Amino acid sequence: MNPSFSSYLVNDVFGDPGVYVEIRWSKRALLFDLGHNDGLGPTRLLRASEIFVSHTHMDHFIGFDAVLRVALGRGKTLRLFGPPGLIDNVQGKLRGYTWNLVDGYPLTIEVREFHQQETRQACFHANTGFQLSEQPARPPAQQSHGQLFTVLEDPMFTVKAVALNHRIPSLAYSLEEQFHINVNKQKLHEAGLPVGAWLKDVKQYIWQGQPDDFRFTATIYDEHRRDVREFVLGEVRERFLTISRGQKIAYVVDARYDAENEEKIVALANGADVFYCESPYLDVDAEKARNRYHLTAGQAGLMARKAQVRDLVVFHFSPRYTGQGEALEREAMDAFQGT
Repeated sequence: MNPSFSSYLVNDVFGDPGVYVEIRWSKRALLFDLGHNDGLGPTRLLRASEIFVSHTHMDHFIGFDAVLRVALGRGKTLRLFGPPGLIDNVQGKLRGYTWNLVDGYPLTIEVREFHQQETRQACFHANTGFQLSEQPARPPAQQSHGQLFTVLEDPMFTVKAVALNHRIPSLAYSLEEQFHINVNKQKLHEAGLPVGAWLKDVKQYIWQGQPDDFRFTATIYDEHRRDVREFVLGEVRERFLTISRGQKIAYVVDARYDAENEEKIVALANGADVFYCESPYLDVDAEKARNRYHLTAGQAGLMARKAQVRDLVVFHFSPRYTGQGEALEREAMDAFQGT
């Protein structure tokens, strides 16, 4: 199976936390957290139109400026999702600059923050100097305290979140593909059809829930020939596609290890293909971790095992362990593997 998501840490394990997820076969990406992110470069930052913020401590939010700078004048809409207070935080960032020459710029920033009682929404438009435009609040995304709730629903995937205790709400996220569509290239070849951009449209039709008798036209390019053909979606699905379980990625940062947080994290990460989990401390410093509202490597590994994830990636190591990164990883993997 060719995975739809390609994910990796924005920085090294001692750097600011963040995960970048590329959506294959498209020029689209998702970004989890806004720590220092200059290393991604302008092209990758521009692809990340949806950004999911855990909370706005400096190491999780200082990269907002880099995203804003590359997005200015690009004619795009940037969407941020996060905990209570995110709208005020974005507004504070924007107020730190002078905007007298951006009246012709088409950038829009949409912000959505999730409370227990409501979901607040706001827009900032460059052509008004990023003046706050608050929209009517929506009903709460979460129906009860501690419940997973949906942050973004896309035809291809769903992003869910849960609020963890970091002395403030710190949102943890899961990204789950609705289902995976794999193309049988051999069968395409036998039918005289090339692999190409037309298959992206086929996948979109299936994700949108189009019926099997849905007819569509596709432009086929084969070497130097261009051909426009009509297809029936059900026939294409039956002959050339295999539909299977989708990928799942979980992202957890900045949370204390206690019974309530553990229950939430295990539920969020359950069955994930990749579980990105912070582990700033070694188990020997568990009391310090608890006082700082963070996890240890062993605690991260234990929760990964309980959640039955396939792969665990630990990061956000405390600088007190500089040069001991392998010890943190080993402790996490020992707990994950039950050794």
